[in-house]
Amino acid sequence: MVAHGGKRFVPGFPKDFGWGVATSAYQIEGAVDEGGRGPSIWDTFSHEPGRTQRGENADVSCDHYHHWQEDADLMADLGLSVYRFSIAWSRVMPNGKGPLNEQGVDFYSRLVDGLLERGITPFPTLYHWDLPQALEDEGGWVNRDTTQRFAEYAAAMFDRLGDRVDLWVTHNEPWVTAFMAYVGSEKAPGIYNDWPLALRVSHHLLLSHGLAVQALRAGRPSAKIGIAPNLHPTRPLADTPEDAKAAQIWDGFQNRWFLDPVFKGAYPEDMLAEYERFGFEESVEDGDLAAISSPIDHLGVNFYHRVAVTQKPDSPYLGLVCVPTQLPLTEMGWDITPDGLHEMLLRIKRDYGDIDIYITENGAAFPDEWDGGDVVEDPDRIDFISRHLEALSQAIADGVSVKGYCVWSLLDNYEWEKGYAKRFGLYYVDYPTQRRIPKGSALWYRDQIAAARAGGS
Repeated sequence: MVAHGGKRFVPGFPKDFGWGVATSAYQIEGAVDEGGRGPSIWDTFSHEPGRTQRGENADVSCDHYHHWQEDADLMADLGLSVYRFSIAWSRVMPNGKGPLNEQGVDFYSRLVDGLLERGITPFPTLYHWDLPQALEDEGGWVNRDTTQRFAEYAAAMFDRLGDRVDLWVTHNEPWVTAFMAYVGSEKAPGIYNDWPLALRVSHHLLLSHGLAVQALRAGRPSAKIGIAPNLHPTRPLADTPEDAKAAQIWDGFQNRWFLDPVFKGAYPEDMLAEYERFGFEESVEDGDLAAISSPIDHLGVNFYHRVAVTQKPDSPYLGLVCVPTQLPLTEMGWDITPDGLHEMLLRIKRDYGDIDIYITENGAAFPDEWDGGDVVEDPDRIDFISRHLEALSQAIADGVSVKGYCVWSLLDNYEWEKGYAKRFGLYYVDYPTQRRIPKGSALWYRDQIAAARAGGS
């Protein structure tokens, strides 16, 4: 049986597999000054001249705050069983601490109820890069006190939504929050090449994750929680000792730095040696690693591509750079390497043991264009998703416990510093009218889900 776009369905998924999509609050919600929401660091960053392409911000974006019911209907039409979204900390707690904003809590409560009414499991992420500006003014993630504020915020969400929400993620891509924001300056708050701060932030993010896990155990012990790092298998660009060393360091920098503390209760020794010059260990206090390694129930894996690494002395990222190696590339300039997903999943099982895994993000930006018709054809995205599902099916056959898969993203949306130039959605968004137009990939994904539930074809 052939699906939309002529692409066959991918077999090999359990009947109870979680088919989903993912979004994040700042990228889709809009309504930044409504409902008692406070400003976040991305409101500040995106309004600073020169920070984003064409000076674009997410003040309106997809206006999901007002269109959430329509968007939930789109999810139901696709036959989804899981929706991964993020809660905007500053919408529910405008100052990052203190009393809750009931209007903000009510928005997410109505969203959760609406999903459940449609047979969709809500899968909220507590932090997707949008720290309340009020906490940034007090030092942000550099300030150890923010870890306690995060734990309080997490506990409040568990209390208010946990009677209906069983699946949680603490942090989305903490590598980005720490290093792209404090070394590369591409992400808020936009600091350049400050390694001591970046490393302190990385530790505080992990510590806050551990404290949130402990808060969930105390308040909702039957619920499930994990973290969602962005993971990239690394290879040397060239077959040289120098590039082999570069790939090892990048693997420690991006992958092991966040996985080892969570699963092994220790930072990787080679990276501690690498970071000794930055005074990292001064950030770690007694009991921190025990908290960070509080047992989790699942690991979220955000996977986009494998990376090839080489030396580049002027790079702020430890003098290293990732280089594309093959064509075609996605609109983000990334290699298309579905076998890298299979490689990463087997590695997690080998190095960290049997743990339930959700693919919390996987998708691609392509130059989608709407001609005014009823469907935006995007064969490259169909090919991308189907090839990654094939790799995922193989990983399941190889014994990896993969529980679900979330396409990034439901909608075209605000792609951070790149503004609206990159489109990742299954639905094309015509921003002036807020119309959602299905892409061919949405129709293919709908049919893939139906076929998988029917036992494949």
